[in-house]
Parts: sequence; structure tokens; C-alpha cells
Amino acid sequence: MKAVMITFNQALTEKVDYALTNLKIKGYTKFPEVTGCGTNSGEPHLGTHTWPEINSAILAIVEDEKVEHLLGVVKKIDAINDEVGIRAFVWDILQTV
Repeated sequence: MKAVMITFNQALTEKVDYALTNLKIKGYTKFPEVTGCGTNSGEPHLGTHTWPEINSAILAIVEDEKVEHLLGVVKKIDAINDEVGIRAFVWDILQTV
């Protein structure tokens, strides 16, 4: 099992939700409002007057065989909407209770 954290501009919510549904990924937690700034060329999404946009994040627990496909979908979403912003990060799950 892997943990996949996807952070994305709220404008991409429907596309991310569709990807999770399509891949039958059910084990996730959604953080509907998070703030931050991308490391490459992203503008801050801080929910302020100056930087009004907001991000969302999803932490999904994914079977190993679905991870690459999910990352591929994230890459496609990013390629179509590169100025909006979406990123995914993966790490191992060693134990669950």
C-alpha cells in the first residue's frame, strides 16, 4: 500500500474526484481548504485579498498496482491545466491499525 497526497487548485476538484471514482479508490481523506505555494512557478494560494485562490488536498491510501495509473492521471490533468496547479506525492505505508 502507498499513501498518495494530491494537492490541487479547487478548480480541479471535479476532475480529481472523477479520477478517484474511476480508479475505484475509496480510502481517502479530503482536506477541502489548504493554503500554500508551489515550488516551481506556482503563485501562492493563500485565500487572502492579495492571493485569493485556495487549494484542496486528498490523502489516499492506494494499492500498489493503482499508483502509477493515478500518477498518470494527475500528469494529464496538470498538462491540460498547467497554470491551475496539481501535484502528487507518494510514500510507503508500513502499518495501519
